[in-house]
Amino acid sequence: MTDTADAENETPIAEATIVYLGPVAPHWEIRGVFGEREVLDAFRSRVNARLMLLPPHDPQFRRNRERVNRDGERENIKVDWDLGYTEEEPHQ
Repeated sequence: MTDTADAENETPIAEATIVYLGPVAPHWEIRGVFGEREVLDAFRSRVNARLMLLPPHDPQFRRNRERVNRDGERENIKVDWDLGYTEEEPHQ
């Protein structure tokens, strides 16, 4: 349990904002906010592979979004999403 708590308290090594550009492909732009260029470029490549032709209303998007978020957590990269609309907070 300590490893998880320590990982959550670490300062991110990078931050990326994933922006939905609209219904015409390419749908996504991954913008680096801060961090090493090599780290952000590698992350950008993986995110593009997951989201390339996938608009946010596609059922597969939700699963791939979670995968992108887990990739960011694993690599200590803060991930923000800009889908062009306000998302509802998840009910807990």
